[in-house]
Amino acid sequence: MTSTLIFSTHPLPAPLREALEGLGRLRIASAPRRGAIVSESHGAGIILGLAPVPADVVTNEPALRAIFPLGAGATKIPLDLATSAGVLVSCVPAENAESVAEHVIWSALALLRQYPRVEQDLRLLGWDEGRAHADQGRELSGKTVGIVGMGDIGKAVARIARHGFGMSVVYDTQRPGPEVDGIAALSLDALLSQSDVVVICCSPKPHLHGLIHAGRIAKMKRGAILVNVSKGPMVVEHALVKALREGRLGGAALDVHHREPLPRTHAFFGLPNLILTPRVAGRTEESLDRVAEAIAREVRQVLEGDLPANLLNPEAVARYRNRFAVPAGS
Repeated sequence: MTSTLIFSTHPLPAPLREALEGLGRLRIASAPRRGAIVSESHGAGIILGLAPVPADVVTNEPALRAIFPLGAGATKIPLDLATSAGVLVSCVPAENAESVAEHVIWSALALLRQYPRVEQDLRLLGWDEGRAHADQGRELSGKTVGIVGMGDIGKAVARIARHGFGMSVVYDTQRPGPEVDGIAALSLDALLSQSDVVVICCSPKPHLHGLIHAGRIAKMKRGAILVNVSKGPMVVEHALVKALREGRLGGAALDVHHREPLPRTHAFFGLPNLILTPRVAGRTEESLDRVAEAIAREVRQVLEGDLPANLLNPEAVARYRNRFAVPAGS
């Protein structure tokens, strides 16, 4: 087990790096680009991918047992090819949900209380100029939060909002069904029209890109807050810029972006009612420890001949067992 090459497309947080070094030979890509990933992953038995994993790596590496996407879902993994090749794909859901949910609540609070303007003007102009924004501040308590995607993150946001701030909660989901924790689903348009804070935390499927466009922003309450922790393309950028400049929305917080890193020349940087963060919503000491423990546990299971607990492509199992002579029942 200790001779297995574990390859990562990106540098890893210290807790995860230390956990994996005890399971095999760890190699980090010199750059998160296709050429480096293809050449430097040669011989890998396990791949951890934050960057896209090229198709030829999946199909041409004879030792490759499993791929573990780092981040939300497996959108950067060619899942069908992995299944055909007998390569297992597994993720660790929910380990950072609490951190993301706290980030959502913090962002909404900061925007409602005019924190970006208060802090900027206090630093640049002075005490009185900073205090001048306070009269436009609003409380989070008693407001309505609309959650688009009631998965692990959505449920954590709902719990904090309801029990911590006495908020009303409504949700929209890709899978219509019964109430979730006593919260009934609404259509997306109804959610947008009723919510003071709209949180985009649904699974970032490609067909949902552009979900929040100009027409949908027009349906939102005037002065509402938008928080996106799903994927950058879920929100149409130019429509959001226009709504923020005109005061149609009270503010927005984006932890994910169309282009990452976000170009310094982007129009977003000129908006005082916009909070920008570089994909950090789910990164805290606590969440990194949980993620490290979960991924290391999944990798260990694969290296010991077992299947990972959070397998995304069970159709690959038969071919995987045949490739590596893993007996059924393992």
